[in-house]
Amino acid sequence: MSLKKNEVAYFKKRLEEMRSQVVRALEGTKKEVTEPDMSKGYSQHSADEGTDDFVKNINLQVTNKEFGLLRQIDRALEKIEEGNYGVCDITGDEIPIKRLEAIPYATMTVQAQEKFEKGIL
Repeated sequence: MSLKKNEVAYFKKRLEEMRSQVVRALEGTKKEVTEPDMSKGYSQHSADEGTDDFVKNINLQVTNKEFGLLRQIDRALEKIEEGNYGVCDITGDEIPIKRLEAIPYATMTVQAQEKFEKGIL
């Protein structure tokens, strides 16, 4: 049973909202990582610089995860445009609506995702 037009429209709206949130978060994180730290100077202790570098490293890791999420959201939006949203990229099986409600950017069934993550596919 494929998704109805109103269901696809609902998921498209959710995905677009998620996308705009991720983009805003990325812009904020990028600004934090790339802006020079004006507080650095001769009086700052080297341990403080280490903490600052650690925080920037964490921000970069978060940014990488957000970019990954953005790619997944974009792929799901592509599938909507192609007319095959809700169909597993790997098996061609339908993705259960409960999975899409939980993870609207899912492009694989749970079984295919597990095999993909284990490197079986």
